[in-house]
Amino acid sequence: MHGVGFIGAIIIGIFAGWLAEQIMGRNHGLLTNLIVGLVGALVGAFLASMLGFHFFGWIGSLIVSTIGAVVLLFILSLFKRQV
Repeated sequence: MHGVGFIGAIIIGIFAGWLAEQIMGRNHGLLTNLIVGLVGALVGAFLASMLGFHFFGWIGSLIVSTIGAVVLLFILSLFKRQV
């Protein structure tokens, strides 16, 4: 997350996790949203860099983090079904 700072990353992580759970039809708590959002930000940043997509600021970080969080929740749902 370029240029948003530590507190900004936490806020974006919570919001991205919440957006991802709404998109995926899940119901998690605040801490789970934060974890999913922050890990999703790493996943999203990795995917964006592989695709050559550059993002900056709050909006770009939120979009990339949300996409990464949705991908993360999708992958986790695949593992959960197998158990």
